[in-house]
Amino acid sequence: MSKTIDFVVDQIDAVTMTGNSLVSQRDLMSPYVWQSAPGKFAMLVRAVPHPGEGGDTGTIWFTASSDGLAFTASETPVLSPGPGPSDIGGCEDPTPVFAPDGSVVVYYTGVDETRTHGEMLYATGPSIDRLEKRGIAMPGAPSEGNLKEATVDRTADGGWRMFYEYARNEASLIGLAVGDGAAGPWRHLPQPFTPRPDAWDAWHLSPGPLLTTDKDCPVMFYNGATHDARWRIGWIAFDAEFTRVTDRCIEPLIVPPPRGQRTDTDIAFAASVVIVGEEIWLYHSIEDTDLYRAIIRQV
Repeated sequence: MSKTIDFVVDQIDAVTMTGNSLVSQRDLMSPYVWQSAPGKFAMLVRAVPHPGEGGDTGTIWFTASSDGLAFTASETPVLSPGPGPSDIGGCEDPTPVFAPDGSVVVYYTGVDETRTHGEMLYATGPSIDRLEKRGIAMPGAPSEGNLKEATVDRTADGGWRMFYEYARNEASLIGLAVGDGAAGPWRHLPQPFTPRPDAWDAWHLSPGPLLTTDKDCPVMFYNGATHDARWRIGWIAFDAEFTRVTDRCIEPLIVPPPRGQRTDTDIAFAASVVIVGEEIWLYHSIEDTDLYRAIIRQV
């Protein structure tokens, strides 16, 4: 019999950014946070021009913190658009995967010059500040467009498992593939889960971070939305090999604050999870502009 689980939010705190004005004065999204050492935190974050300012769709920056809330940005972005055509429009959605020797693979979304098409790209380096772009990590199938938002897990035999967002029939959906290395080749598996009619996640889905402290019951904090793109954060649990859904939230875990008008941006989007002592820290963005940390608890 599957184990029944649930999560509650104990508190939510704002994440602040100082340092280089090129990042601290932009809107911030996709906060991928990890514990770099005891009492030290690091984050890759996407910095986006304010609406109406034009330019790229994002640059990716490295930031550091001693408390997981107040971060200081590096002097230059670790990934910025170009010079190649695959990401000349922008760099989005960073997901780093570290090896034991400290070397890193960073999956990210590259946006072309039209600002309408994205590809799942990757970069590698001996450290996060010495990245070299490698090109396409996972090519899209004819029925799947705009691959992005990688969530990566290693399989029991050392392979690579990637959840990703793709577009089909005016909806964002979640795909799953396993590969032999950082750039595949990838074997696509059945869709891990689908939207639920008449629910808060009735139309759009996008993968969020994995909580794998219990290897027999991994949990994904995922992003779901209605047809009009009102995004919320929920959770879903799987069996050990992600072949079967064992539990799923009914109501969302995190909802944006009430908006003044129906036409206002209405988005909460999960990006990373960090275990600090007995606490679960879930990092997310609100309205595609500001970053937050939720301390959540499994019950």
